[in-house]
Amino acid sequence: MSTTAVTPPIDEVKSTPWSGGKEPFSVEYGKMMMWFFLLSDAFTFSSLLIAYGALRFSSTSWPAADHIFQSVPLTSIEHGAPLVFVGIMTFILIMSSVTMVLGVEAGHRGAKKEVAWWLVATVIGGFMFLGCQALEWSHLFAEGFGWGKIPEHLDHFFPHGVEPSAVYTQQFANLFFTITGFHGFHVFSGVIINIIILINVLAGTYERRGSYLMVEKVGLYWHFVDLVWVFVFTFFYLV
Repeated sequence: MSTTAVTPPIDEVKSTPWSGGKEPFSVEYGKMMMWFFLLSDAFTFSSLLIAYGALRFSSTSWPAADHIFQSVPLTSIEHGAPLVFVGIMTFILIMSSVTMVLGVEAGHRGAKKEVAWWLVATVIGGFMFLGCQALEWSHLFAEGFGWGKIPEHLDHFFPHGVEPSAVYTQQFANLFFTITGFHGFHVFSGVIINIIILINVLAGTYERRGSYLMVEKVGLYWHFVDLVWVFVFTFFYLV
């Protein structure tokens, strides 16, 4: 007499400690995928910044940030205000991160109007940062910097007593526009995504779902963009 083994249903939820039936850390799937994406993106930014650091600290001479970033665009200040404009840019981006936090908090309370207003403020902050970056790039282009292009006279971009180097200046320019451009693309993408989320908030999509979790996921991306800027700011403008 033969017995037939009973096969459990393929979609049976296993709940024993070693069966893998529980979500890792009880994190919602979409939020975990956003963390995976941010981790992979962090590797990309890290490799670019490490490359910059390796070239910067292996060089015998390097352009000084307080000699390059001295102007405040849209004003009469062309020299003598080192890092003032980038400080304004940084403040704007950090404040947009604050408004994003407030939007996520309002979403936890289900306050639709507050979420919408804070998202509007975040989008405005993002556009202001991009506008400032465009002004800074335009000023550097006017001075002769660009991909594969540097000013003809380099003396006043280097500290006193340091021999100017066209090779290191070109490396600085190429990496500056590449890394800040890559970060700017992330900011622009975040602004577009926030606008889409804002439209959904106004349409009542998340109110009907009973959860504003999408706002929190986008918030993770926006905070990551802000955090990356802290490192970009440190590498290019302070070190």
